[in-house]
Amino acid sequence: MEGPFFNPYAPIAIHERNLPHWQQPGALVFLTWRLADSLPAPLLNAWQTERAAWLEKNPPPWDADTEIAYRQRFSARLEDWLDSGQGVCVLQEPHHSARVEAALRHFDGIRYALDSFVIMPNHVHLIVRLAEGHPLNTIIKSWKSFSARAINQACGTTGPLWQDGYWDRLIRDQVHLGRCRAYIQKNPTKANLSASAFRLHLGTATY
Repeated sequence: MEGPFFNPYAPIAIHERNLPHWQQPGALVFLTWRLADSLPAPLLNAWQTERAAWLEKNPPPWDADTEIAYRQRFSARLEDWLDSGQGVCVLQEPHHSARVEAALRHFDGIRYALDSFVIMPNHVHLIVRLAEGHPLNTIIKSWKSFSARAINQACGTTGPLWQDGYWDRLIRDQVHLGRCRAYIQKNPTKANLSASAFRLHLGTATY
């Protein structure tokens, strides 16, 4: 298995659906996905159009300065919208966020190794290292399917719980990992959440 950080000289698997996703066996990746009702469609569509145009001019992999520019222009804006608490925010209920955590932990140490995560009222941030032979899209699909089925059953509802797709970023080095962990740790405070409205786990490993 390759090392835990993104290696621009090692093979990279790229797959696309709505967004391009870069994968490298054994590398740590920072992920975000959200509930289906967490962002109004017109707002998200405008963001995606602007982002697509920017990515055409700035294709990855990026150096540190380009990644900072991307984060300031796109990631920070999206995260502010999510933290404003739009939608029903079903995950603020502890018994529902527990079902998401159960999905995340189910194959921990087998198909992947969890580092850090926070389950917010309408979205999830997570750092994970995948084992070889377990593609990221397959792992996320299983997390979403398991948790959606459990939450819909508990609520007596049907239909999609999660928004299709996810955002991902390969982690470059220990400093980058520290920044991602710090963001996860601070996210509930930034969103002014009570202790019962989120679930937080922080990794401590030095790679």
